[in-house]
Amino acid sequence: MNKPVPRSVLARRIVLALLALLLMTTGCAANQPAGGEREVTVLVYNIRAGKDMAGVENLPRVAELVRRVGADLVLLQEVDRNTQRSGPADQPAVLARLTGYDVAFGRTIGFQGGDYGIALLSRWPIRRDTLLPLAVTAPPGQSAEGREQRGVLSAVIDAPGGPIAVLNTHLDASGDDVWRLQEIAGVLREADAARRSGLPLLVGGDFNSRPESPIHESLRAAGFRDAWARCGTGDALTFPANAPNRRIDYLYLTGDARCTEARVLPDEVSDHRALLVRVRL
Repeated sequence: MNKPVPRSVLARRIVLALLALLLMTTGCAANQPAGGEREVTVLVYNIRAGKDMAGVENLPRVAELVRRVGADLVLLQEVDRNTQRSGPADQPAVLARLTGYDVAFGRTIGFQGGDYGIALLSRWPIRRDTLLPLAVTAPPGQSAEGREQRGVLSAVIDAPGGPIAVLNTHLDASGDDVWRLQEIAGVLREADAARRSGLPLLVGGDFNSRPESPIHESLRAAGFRDAWARCGTGDALTFPANAPNRRIDYLYLTGDARCTEARVLPDEVSDHRALLVRVRL
């Protein structure tokens, strides 16, 4: 039969337990942003249909990178779904399974018997999503025939602390800004609609343009803030992965959102390097 615990010992045990609980709570609070802010880790990544620069299939490496950096939201470009060159494999579904994240896929074109487009991985539930085609008109003397259709994937995420609106896009890759200027105008129209909802808004993707281009002038003129310009460290160059010499991947912020960290990851899982940004909302 166990002897009863003296009241003095029991009281000390209770006090020690309460102190330990208080210390744990204080420690957790110290790691959280102050003033009701929340931190979101965003990865912007063109995955080249799940292949590295040598053409080696590597979706598991993409998923491993997402998990390793602790990304909450992942804006993906050049994603295949059931195309001949990719298996066929449903790459959005594979990435969702390997990461345990929610996924949304936006088909921009049909390709090799399947679909090709952009996708969003989210640690939290995706409340709704839609792919909006970006319309363009050929200027005099040019033709839009044979040009790859582009789009913007619009989503609302059920994040802790309240929903977040996200726009993910992949703009035209040709040398002329004529198509990209029209495409970014379409992205900005959708962004205006998202802003009117009152939700925090993040806009990112592969813009296929350098920071000094008219594409980014349009974004800045509309009140969007380049996250890298606020808190980027190291080299901002994202392409090509084996010897980056240009910056073409971005995340833009709106409202009270602020960047606390931005860096380009050294991994060569794709022909792009991934852009990692931590944002406080």
